[in-house]
Amino acid sequence: MSITVTTWSLEQTSPGDLLPAASPGEHVRVTRAEVSSPEFSRFLYASVGGDIRWTDRLGWTYAQWEEALSARGTETWVAYEKGTPAGYVELQAQDEGVVEIVYFGLIPGFRGRRIGGHLLSYGTSRAWDLADRWPGRAPTKRVWLHTCTKDGEHAMDNYLRRGFKLFDTKVEEEPDVATPGPWPGAHTG
Repeated sequence: MSITVTTWSLEQTSPGDLLPAASPGEHVRVTRAEVSSPEFSRFLYASVGGDIRWTDRLGWTYAQWEEALSARGTETWVAYEKGTPAGYVELQAQDEGVVEIVYFGLIPGFRGRRIGGHLLSYGTSRAWDLADRWPGRAPTKRVWLHTCTKDGEHAMDNYLRRGFKLFDTKVEEEPDVATPGPWPGAHTG
């Protein structure tokens, strides 16, 4: 059995494109995970993407996680609500001043609490100033990401509200896989 998946690619081409969301309050903070930790990153990936079919990294070995996280110009920024991880954004520097927001999302129990817009705003700002933290990298000229019909129902609206513009759309058939979740019976909304 297969499902039809529409994938949209969006971009910003200037820091002035970013339309920041309001902060959800002092109980939410965003911090860079400066120590590479495959265990923590896999936890974030599975917890955020489990109910929306993020499966591409589930089969990765520890070494594959380590390699991806230690790539020069890769950063993970984590949102915490009252000390508890709520979601994350993973940035990946690419050639010629391009930064991709590779992963972004919230753990299901933290959705709908005004954290997502704030985290996306913060992560996008960090994409624009990424070269400041990585000497020798070209200044950021473009920030891009993709989202699809498998992502959360508010994802596309959040990206558009933050000033991202659509530049490509693809429709493909994909195998329908069971929602993996971080564990069987996990919170799904």
